[in-house]
Amino acid sequence: MEEFKTYETAWCPGCGNFAILNSLKAALEELGKQPNEVLMVAGIGQAAKTPQYLSANSFCGLHGRALPAAVAAKIANEKLTVIVNSGDGDSYGEGGNHFLHNIRRNVNITHFVHDNQIYGLTKGQASPTTSEGHITGVQTEGNINPPLNPILLALAAGAGFVARGFSGNGKQLTAIMKEAIEYPGYAFVDIMQPCITFNKINTFAFYKNAVEPLGEDYDSGDKLAAMKLVMESGDKIPTGVIYREDKTEYHRKQHLLKDGKPLIEQESEASVLKDLIQSFV
Repeated sequence: MEEFKTYETAWCPGCGNFAILNSLKAALEELGKQPNEVLMVAGIGQAAKTPQYLSANSFCGLHGRALPAAVAAKIANEKLTVIVNSGDGDSYGEGGNHFLHNIRRNVNITHFVHDNQIYGLTKGQASPTTSEGHITGVQTEGNINPPLNPILLALAAGAGFVARGFSGNGKQLTAIMKEAIEYPGYAFVDIMQPCITFNKINTFAFYKNAVEPLGEDYDSGDKLAAMKLVMESGDKIPTGVIYREDKTEYHRKQHLLKDGKPLIEQESEASVLKDLIQSFV
């Protein structure tokens, strides 16, 4: 196959995931990728259905456990372009610990988080990014917890590529995705999107009025400025590449991998593994 094909989805009409899928398809094709070169990894959730709707290699695992599978695949076969698609609950709730520690490892994968500020698949309870006071079918008196700031968290944890996109700005989102996929290391993109069924506050109109692309004069290499930017509590939500830093990726630090030969192509002794397993019997 010479192009990425999309398939019929189970998303609600008007869901922001459609636009994200279209931008992802465009990004991969504009980069000249082939479907057999790409591995799409996901956990559980509406966003995590993305690999099922695009013609590429795919793996869908447990809730919050997309990153370990993605990292393992990349470590085993560096030739793969590995992309994670998951939601704000999947990434920051169940998968929060993996999010933190894979920033530290800096394996060369791309992590797209479809952030609709609600749990969309499991019927609309508050997610880690849901606004305080937001009333849901579960939090009937309003969410009592302050929302997580995933951009600030990623910056503080040491991520080398941190960006935010909006599903309603396909041109910008495609450009961000292309830069993230090409970044040599762990690339994190939080993508604002509406959930038209369960989130009646953070609607498409809300985001359309709130998002503000970063200007050409913005310095994405200034970490302190980036942290101050995402800590501001104004009416505008900045989008674009918020921070970028060249960092040594995992494969270049791991002595078994730094010569560029994928793990799957390296010789192994089956007897060593057999003896190791037997030692635990």
